[in-house]
Amino acid sequence: MYQKEKEEIPIVANIEKMAEQLIRYACTYRVSDVHVIPREEDAVIQVRLGKELMVKEVMSKQRCERLIAHFKFLGGMDIGEKRKPQSGSLTVTIDDAPVSLRFSTLPTFFDESLVIRVLLQNHVTPLYQLSLFPSTTRKLISLLKHSHGLIIFTGPTGSGKTTTLYTLLNESKKLFNRNIITLEDPIERRSEGVLQVQVNEKAGITYATGLRAILRHDPDIIMVGEIRDDETAQIAVRASLTGHLVLTTMHTRDAPGAIYRLLEFGVGFQEIEQTLVAVAAQRLVDLQCPFCTDVCHPLCRKMRRHRQASVYELLYGKTLNQVMKGARGEEVSYCYATLRDAIKKGIALGYLYPQALDGWGSDE
Repeated sequence: MYQKEKEEIPIVANIEKMAEQLIRYACTYRVSDVHVIPREEDAVIQVRLGKELMVKEVMSKQRCERLIAHFKFLGGMDIGEKRKPQSGSLTVTIDDAPVSLRFSTLPTFFDESLVIRVLLQNHVTPLYQLSLFPSTTRKLISLLKHSHGLIIFTGPTGSGKTTTLYTLLNESKKLFNRNIITLEDPIERRSEGVLQVQVNEKAGITYATGLRAILRHDPDIIMVGEIRDDETAQIAVRASLTGHLVLTTMHTRDAPGAIYRLLEFGVGFQEIEQTLVAVAAQRLVDLQCPFCTDVCHPLCRKMRRHRQASVYELLYGKTLNQVMKGARGEEVSYCYATLRDAIKKGIALGYLYPQALDGWGSDE
């Protein structure tokens, strides 16, 4: 019995070292997600670099089970429960920098799978790296000069909406010295000089109750992580009506879709016209490698500092008014630069791969 315990000690230590090396690797190469996937006879670790999943390592099933159990223990999850999904979180320090880890387990046919979202807390995207085109960045900054109103950022999961919000808020704090309060679920990055509130439904802090409390805290700018229901939409609109600038996100395909989504949430046309300052739809696109002639080599992709940039579709001013009239059912004609137009411009200037247009249809 004693001999068996002595033999297990190096195995446990080896798993701990492997877990630490895996997180360090993710931070070094700015990996956004780590996937631990069980298969029939073995398991594989994949990492997400940009939009691509790359295989990092293949291991035995026994080693995979120990690694997942170790991360579940660190994340405060039930190690013995493998039949239902679980989630957890942990903050670690890598090279004197805090890193937030979000764990998600999912029972699969072969065994339990684990995904780790890696969030570098001290990393803030510089303003000059925010957009592929500097003119778009200048327009986004100019929108923050409004004293009140509603600005919505739309796009699917992983399109860079949160990164855009944090960059703009940090820049607004420097330029205008305003009182900024955020309401998030969860807080993805810590930001000095910004009051950050996390949604905690068990403690009674929902998006709706949190917004009501924030309005009594003398804010200049309010950032709401996401408008996801009727109540949150109504309170966000009221906050923008009472002299606050509200920044928030939605999941829509394009910029005009945000107007229709607000209507679905029960916000009236008159309230939308009085509050909506701008809508920005965005996507993350892969930058063309200056060294590789065709597709970027995996090693080159790991070492490159700038792999992606955002392109935006902006609606504001007269164009926004025309789109809202169209949503009312009026026959109007309007023209603005769409996401497809921005991608085509990036390809023409040699910044993007031609494959960036895949999935965007063809020219009519």
